[in-house]
Amino acid sequence: MDRSLLVRVPNWIGDCLMALPTLEALAERVPLRLVGRGWAPDLLAGHGWPVAALAKGVRADAALLRGERTAGAGPWALLLTHSLSSAGSARLAGFLPIGYRRDFRGPLLARSLPWPAELHEARRYWRLGQLAAETLGLPPLGSEPPGVRLRLHDRHRDQAAAALAAAGVTGPYLALCPLATGLVHGRPKQWPGFPDLTRALAGRTLVATAPADRAGDLAAALPGAVILPALSTGAFAALLAGAERVIANDSGPMHLAAATGARTIGVFGISDPRRTGAWGGDFTPLGGPEGWPTVEAVRAAVN
Repeated sequence: MDRSLLVRVPNWIGDCLMALPTLEALAERVPLRLVGRGWAPDLLAGHGWPVAALAKGVRADAALLRGERTAGAGPWALLLTHSLSSAGSARLAGFLPIGYRRDFRGPLLARSLPWPAELHEARRYWRLGQLAAETLGLPPLGSEPPGVRLRLHDRHRDQAAAALAAAGVTGPYLALCPLATGLVHGRPKQWPGFPDLTRALAGRTLVATAPADRAGDLAAALPGAVILPALSTGAFAALLAGAERVIANDSGPMHLAAATGARTIGVFGISDPRRTGAWGGDFTPLGGPEGWPTVEAVRAAVN
């Protein structure tokens, strides 16, 4: 095939990681050209795919997508986002979009599927990959997505090592990720037990990092932890990959840690790990929609 498949990757890091098995499978069958949020090129640098960062606004996105057509993508565009605006941008750029029928965008889609409400996110993306392979006449994808594995770039490993060395961390460490954005049923996904867990893990080296505007929140959630300066998405992934254990809310960092192969504990109290838990890897979910786990349960899992 002389033209590549354009793929609009998900807008959230965790979702993008759960789409990785689909991207890997498709990349074995057809060249890919990816577009996504500003963090996407850095996150996916180790995979070697061309990744363009989107601008803001439907018309600006459409202009970027038209450039991707000139560079060899098309005519089909696989939308791993589920918004009306992403379908509109693809249509304005002259692509034939493939995606789920939701957010009133069904008429804009050239090939579509109904929204599968009960599936794990990784399986939802896999179904769209199956539809894309069928549409392009490619060898079919299997029935189930394999586990997620993010390929780290060497520069990200170097950046993480340099940040740890600058902070005086020279031995084993635990990585804690207590921040989470978004609400589920109007309730935050941040486990309130992180301060007590930090005190319960006294004597262990605890490491965390966050954007500069969240540094105060991070220090309050993790008293006594080593707080590193903000890292790029890829360097953050490398930091998590080097930890003895990662303890995280249901969040992008949880998926990022598991995708690197790190031993990851996901703390749930609002969302359901059967639908949003990490896909594969050494992943232990604690808690669920019935309620948060106790500090003692999380500390025991760490040990």
